[in-house]
Amino acid sequence: MWDRLLGTLLKQLIKDGTLTVHLNSGTILTAGNGSIPAVTVRFTDDTLPRKLITNPELAMGEAYMDETLTIDNDDVRGLLTLVVRNFQGGNLPLSQKIARQLRIAKRTWDQWIPHAVAKKNAEHHYDISTPFYYLFLDDDKQYTCAYFKDPSYTLEQAQAAKKAHIAGKLLIKPGMKVLDIGSGWGGLAITLAKDYGAKVVGLTLSDEQRKAATLRAEEAGVSHLVEFRLQDYRDNTEEFDRIVSVGMLEHVGQPQYATYFRQIQKNLKEDGVALIHFIGRTGPPGNLSPWFQKYIFPGGYTPSLSEVVSVVEKSQLEAADIEVWRTHYDRTLYEWLMRFEGRLDEVRAMGYDERFIRMWRYYLIASELSLSDMPHVLYHVQLHKHQTTVPITRDYLYVDGAAEPHSAFPDGFTPEK
Repeated sequence: MWDRLLGTLLKQLIKDGTLTVHLNSGTILTAGNGSIPAVTVRFTDDTLPRKLITNPELAMGEAYMDETLTIDNDDVRGLLTLVVRNFQGGNLPLSQKIARQLRIAKRTWDQWIPHAVAKKNAEHHYDISTPFYYLFLDDDKQYTCAYFKDPSYTLEQAQAAKKAHIAGKLLIKPGMKVLDIGSGWGGLAITLAKDYGAKVVGLTLSDEQRKAATLRAEEAGVSHLVEFRLQDYRDNTEEFDRIVSVGMLEHVGQPQYATYFRQIQKNLKEDGVALIHFIGRTGPPGNLSPWFQKYIFPGGYTPSLSEVVSVVEKSQLEAADIEVWRTHYDRTLYEWLMRFEGRLDEVRAMGYDERFIRMWRYYLIASELSLSDMPHVLYHVQLHKHQTTVPITRDYLYVDGAAEPHSAFPDGFTPEK
């Protein structure tokens, strides 16, 4: 029964492209119109059809990790591209539409993140191993979207451009006190201190990140200007000239947005400027994949712009500027993937097994496709308390002239399978 039902559902979903499924029983299912991408998968578990029908996003990722689903030529990109493009084409079966709406309905529970849960969520992802992350990040250990002002930029150049763009929007002057909410491995805070003369307090819930960032500040000679704390953003009571939060809003949880922006309002001086850098949806509110919730970012969520702006407008903060970065993050994720794949021997030498490698490969490719083929972008929301705090045009950011429109990927570039 489950085999037949899976065949029916696949034919409803896969209209563009070609999917061939070899079941463990020997049955072969096909779906699609014969075009590319053409992907062949093989099941080694009789229970997998049932799991895919009842919870497809979780089951497909787990099955790839556990090798109960194998893909010919290990074409993860092809399989995910096939599924994502048909999903975006509106081909989702009715049962899955209902299941998705139920997940959206219960997201308030899933994203309720008190202090203890916030710390546990951060440790789940960021305390894996600092040396592991250093294998595929740029030299400054930036684990957020880079800014490809020019498609010929290396990842290092694009991450440096990102930090410069953020610093420009913050209008930093020497001696200003800056709060960095979600300071990661310290690269942005160190840059703001070293290159702009700011005094920075960085907050993280990962002790691994705090230790690494503190050491990096000492090595950079700015430990007198930068302090990294193991502190929840909700517990900070100081006032700052500038506040920056890069890649943090995705971990706050939608029910806490009012608290988050109210805290920024409390911490920001009357003439202050804040910059919130986050992945968001160009469409209506949704939910994070259950596979991502379980294995990658517990409590994570990429909000629609309306979910953010509707909270900001009820606070004492005002949006000074909102900028949308398109194609920058998918290029960033592709660069991380290529570096990760090129250093697998070192990943194994650190003690990580093949299941972990498959999990990380699936995560990076799925994230890239969510930015390239799904309604996700990178938002910059610049905030202040008074209309004249920030210049009324963007000219101050482009002293050398505005950049020409382009994609973050070079012309004609196609990501490798």
